[in-house]
Amino acid sequence: VQLQASGGGLVQAGGSLRLSCAASGSDFSTHTMRWYRQAPGKERDLVAAITSGGSTNYADSVKGRFTISRDNAKKTVYLQMSDLKPEDTAVYYCNRDGPWIAGTRYDYWGQGTQVTVSS
Repeated sequence: VQLQASGGGLVQAGGSLRLSCAASGSDFSTHTMRWYRQAPGKERDLVAAITSGGSTNYADSVKGRFTISRDNAKKTVYLQMSDLKPEDTAVYYCNRDGPWIAGTRYDYWGQGTQVTVSS
């Protein structure tokens, strides 16, 4: 499984961006897909998730501003980000759960895409 994230960039506060994450493999539609972000000097945090059935959940900090969606035919998950704030500046990663090996789950990660929001 490979995940290819794209769509990041530099935007002014209040602006919008849409991130995309294209996945390889034949079982995309059966897995929960997630977006995480990591700001400099901080831990990687979950931003949004969407299940195989389309249920979504969001971090409190992005509720009402970000929308996660998926297109199973294109094997792609999206993150529509609106009303962006400087504190949204981070590297954004897409994620899919991977196999369990000896009690540890080894997730699949995209390469990350930089989002920078200027004030």
